[in-house]
Parts: sequence; structure tokens; C-alpha cells
Amino acid sequence: MSLRYHLIYFVGLLFLFSCVSKPNGEFSKNNNPVKIYPDYTEVIIPVNIAPLNFLVEEAGDAYYLSISGEKAGSIAVSSRDGQFRFSEKKWKKLLGENLGAKISYQISVKKEGKWIQYPAFSNTVSSEKVDPFLYYRLLYPGYESWTELSIVQRSLESFKEKTVIQNNVVGQNCVNCHAFNNRNADDFMFHMRGNLGGTYFVEDGDLKKVNLKTKEMQNGAVYPRWHPSGKYVAFSSNKVVQQFHAMENKKIEVSDLNSSLVLYDVDKNEIMKVPVDPEKQFMDTYPEWSADGRFLYFCRAAQIAENYDYRDIKYDLYRVAFDPEQRKFSAPELVFDAATLGKSVSFPRIAPAGNVLIFTLHDYGCFSIWHKEADLYSIDLGNLQVEKCGNNSDFTESYHSWSSNSKWLVFSSKRGDGLTARPYISFVDENGVTSKPFVLPQKDPGFYREFVKTFNIPEFAKTDVELTPGEIRETAGKEAIQAQWATN
Repeated sequence: MSLRYHLIYFVGLLFLFSCVSKPNGEFSKNNNPVKIYPDYTEVIIPVNIAPLNFLVEEAGDAYYLSISGEKAGSIAVSSRDGQFRFSEKKWKKLLGENLGAKISYQISVKKEGKWIQYPAFSNTVSSEKVDPFLYYRLLYPGYESWTELSIVQRSLESFKEKTVIQNNVVGQNCVNCHAFNNRNADDFMFHMRGNLGGTYFVEDGDLKKVNLKTKEMQNGAVYPRWHPSGKYVAFSSNKVVQQFHAMENKKIEVSDLNSSLVLYDVDKNEIMKVPVDPEKQFMDTYPEWSADGRFLYFCRAAQIAENYDYRDIKYDLYRVAFDPEQRKFSAPELVFDAATLGKSVSFPRIAPAGNVLIFTLHDYGCFSIWHKEADLYSIDLGNLQVEKCGNNSDFTESYHSWSSNSKWLVFSSKRGDGLTARPYISFVDENGVTSKPFVLPQKDPGFYREFVKTFNIPEFAKTDVELTPGEIRETAGKEAIQAQWATN
């Protein structure tokens, strides 16, 4: 290399370090909280979470951050533009050294040659790990078409992401309703609509396509929930319509015209109606199993008349006892009467510990993702007391799921811009109380300001789904295995 090159390189380094120098002890203090994006202030985080990279939203010429552990360790980072991206190795070490303790962030901003120090904020490091994977469907924020859809796996311990299935592999058909049994990839399934339609099951590493709709069924099977034993999958069988509105604050409404519950026996390849509505007086949807598999919870509304107003459709929360050995159901019982409150319930989800159920409450209907007023509520399954969760915002909260240890809840929230849903994670204590949530961390702290797709149905998982595009394409091209209608 030439002497001239070395001189240019050396001058460049001097310029770089002069721009990102740290405070020398002389600084003024600003008593206003520092603004960062995303908001990672005063949250509880799992010890195995990926670095919470962020950017400082304060104008300045240079930035300096010191993170110190309450028990041990520290990280110091300088920045020229206010972006802070942490070494995964150093971040993991710091969190591991501060289990059950706080890590404190001290930010200083250089303006016009002078350093200004802002009040510190902190995170609490929980020793309760989060499941290592998060699965979600990425799509544009609208249901007019499905030209670009994918089911994606994201590592929560790093920023690694992979596509499990993308619809351009299967002729642009819609892929949706992914579900796990006990958050385990050994029992994984998803739906596909279109000319390659069917329900796709992963069994012992192999993929198979099943046609669940029989001649006895009026509608197809959707909204799957695995029985904890892995022997059964509960579905609702729905006829769904979309209404598009000209109102600025209400673009779309999705409603059931009729719906019922069905049970699929995986080993026997049999599907049967769940006999909770023999007189067809109700619309039953969104099944959910209790942790022990002895109860099936679901949402129920009165069957609509021909000239219905979608704003009058109100769903209550019900449950029915189930005998898994005999495949028998008892009479349904009311768990939460939302209609009396002028509200409607959707997406009941029970913690694996079996003590808490969280559902979405909104004004009407069953498709809460389009309802700005939709919030999360919890039910203590010991005394059936209902409480509003502490992790809500002024925008839509929906599509929630539990971690395997019942300590973390992930949900889709539109609190960022009111249009696109992002995955937020909350800590949940032993009483079902949720903490302030934090958005799924990204390597680029400005990611959510640029990314235009919405995150749909985030689901925690303990293991990796290993499907290749070739395997999916080959299975999609096969004739579906026809499920049989159970005679008893």
C-alpha cells in the first residue's frame, strides 16, 4: 500500500473518533426523558432475547451510551447518528450476568460541542426464557388479494429469519392458519387455499395434504387448535364474507354468515361435528383447548337473520367438557357474557400452566384485527374473574399466543401507525398481570418505519420447522388425502 493511502486512512480514523468521542466529564443535564425508537424503556425482557437495538430521537452531532448491570458488567457504545446496535456476544453476556436484576441505560448527546446527559432508564432481565422461535405470516395490510404471502420463522435469540413457506412456491395460492401442538414443530400444520388447497400436516418430519371437508360439511375447516395430546385438532367451519367501507376509519369488516365446531381425529383421519348446537341456533368459532385437554372453549353468537346488521353480532365465551378417550362432549356453559356489556369476544388463548385465559374484546363481530378498539383481557380460570390487561394501547391488540412456560405473551398490535400490525412481547406474572410490552427487536432499529408488511398470527415455538420449497411443492401437487366423516 502507498504512503498516501495510509495517510488518508489515518486521517479518516481521526475524523471518525473525533465524531464519536465520549463525554470527558464536562456535561450539562437534561431532566426530560430521552426519546428512543423503538420504545424499550422500563420493560421486562427475557434473558435470551436478541439485542434491543434502538435509535435516539434527539438532534445531535454525536451520541454516547453506557449500559451498566445492577449485578455486573457494562457495555459502552458511541454513535455518530444516534443508532445503537449491540454486539450479540456482549449483549448476551451482560444479560446473563444480571438475571433478576436491572440493566441501566445512560445516554449523552453532543450538541454544538457540548455534551448533554439525559436521565437513565432501565430494563429488568427475567431469568424466565422465551421460546427460541417466533412464527408469523407476513402480508400487506389488506385482504383484497394474496399476491405475496409467507409464513416466516424468526429466532428470538438472534436476528436470523427464514421463510418456511412462500406462496410463490405454490402458484400464488393463499397460505394461512399455521398452528403448533404444544409449540412443537413435530406437530405443525397450515392451510392453503386455491387450486392446491388443503390442510398440510407435518408428521414425523414428513408433509402430507388432507382435504378436511366432507360432503356432510357445509363449509371448510379453519382456525385450528391442537388438543394437548396431539390426537385431535379442533376447527371451526365457517362461511365468511368481507364488507368494504368508504369510511376513513373503517376499511373492512369480516363476518361469519354461519359457523360451527368440528373435531379432527389425526390418527383415524376422521372428522366429526362437535355437538354443541343441534338446533343450529348459534354461530360457534375460535376453539381453544384447556391445558389438560378436558375443556374446549369457543366463541358463540346468535345465528344471524337474512337482513342482519354486522354491528349487532356479539360473541360470548363458552366452554364444553370433553372426554378425549371417548370423543364425547357435554353441554356447553357460559364463561363470559360479553354481549350484555355491548361487546364481543374473539381469540381465547389459555396459558400452558392452565390458570389464565386471555381473549380479545371489541365492539362487535369476530375479526378483531380490523377493530381499533380491540383490547386484551384476562380471565382467572380459578374464579372466572375478568381483568383488562395492562399491555393495551389506543390501537388494535389481537392475535396473541403464550410461551411454553406461560411467562411471555406475544400479540399483534397496530400501535405504531394504526395500520400495520407488529409483534409485541409482554411478561406475564403468576397472577396473569401483563407488563409493558416491547416490540420484536430488529437488527436495524429503524426497520419498522420502512417495512410495509403486517405481522399476522405470531406464534411461539420451541423447535425449528424444517420444510424445503421442493418438499412443499411436491406435496402440493399431490391429490389430497380425503378425511372421513365419523359415524359416532
